[in-house]
Amino acid sequence: MPKGYWIAHVDVRDAEQYKAYVAANAQPLAAFGGRFLARGGRFENPEGSARSRNVVIEFPSYQAALDCWNSPGYQAAVKLRQPVSVADIVIVEGYDGPQPGA
Repeated sequence: MPKGYWIAHVDVRDAEQYKAYVAANAQPLAAFGGRFLARGGRFENPEGSARSRNVVIEFPSYQAALDCWNSPGYQAAVKLRQPVSVADIVIVEGYDGPQPGA
């Protein structure tokens, strides 16, 4: 079963208030097996547009990624994030097929 991923590009307008969102999202992410693969950090943007913060969260399955997003706990966290940031977020299914050179 392929894993699921959240890919988020975020501009934070109030870093201090954003901390409340970070604290509130920890429990729902853990409950659904979420694991940060990228969380801020350095990046290059060789093509297209970008936001100042990039996050990739891995889940054990695509369904777990969807269920976390739709959970009451995470939706409560979203209400803390939205007034202090702008985000583009996609939830994608992982790929288990052939790879280049294989």
